Amino acid sequence: MKTSVWTACFAAAWLHTAAPLLPAAQGAAQPIPLSDGKTFRGWDGDTNKTWRIEQGAFVGGSLSAKVPQNEFLASTRSFTNFVLRLKFKLLGSEGFVNAGVQVRSERTKTPPNEMIGYQVDIGDPEWWGAIYDESRRNKVMAKSDMAAVNKVLKRGDWNDYVIRCEGRRLRAYINGALTVDYTEADSSIPQHGRLGLQVHGGGKAEIWYRDISVEELP
Repeated sequence: MKTSVWTACFAAAWLHTAAPLLPAAQGAAQPIPLSDGKTFRGWDGDTNKTWRIEQGAFVGGSLSAKVPQNEFLASTRSFTNFVLRLKFKLLGSEGFVNAGVQVRSERTKTPPNEMIGYQVDIGDPEWWGAIYDESRRNKVMAKSDMAAVNKVLKRGDWNDYVIRCEGRRLRAYINGALTVDYTEADSSIPQHGRLGLQVHGGGKAEIWYRDISVEELP
């Protein structure tokens, strides 16, 4: 197909101006898979009663019996600045049906399998995407934008979580919608730690997590 000189010049000029807008892939960190879909390698927790692997996912809790207490799978590795990506699905309708993802957290000595640190929450009525300080300040640090959440959330189905921790700033996204943008004001709060996957006690609930990866940031 013939192309006029004018068209060729226009295209070259457009490419020259547009090129800086393209993301630079060179030097970008590669995502690290944190689950192989077959084993609990890289994680610790109650894998005898609470947690199991089904269809390539970590599954916690039960729809036939109440979860007696909070239970967490914890990563054996710790991270500082990172982007965490995963898919989750929360099921259940009886009792307190809730779960959450821990970031920059650690294990506590008692009770067993508990964690302390930031939790990006999962559950109704308005926990989705909120930041709760688990076993430390024991309060919501940032409420989620439920108007944004309700537009994209698929209750009872798979959803995407992206959690970005950079400096003292934490941002969370559900299915691409920003739920919270929180900056820690207390300089005594650690900004480094393990990741965790929670099933909350008190409900007949089942939480599924899969496709877990982390991209470390400078």
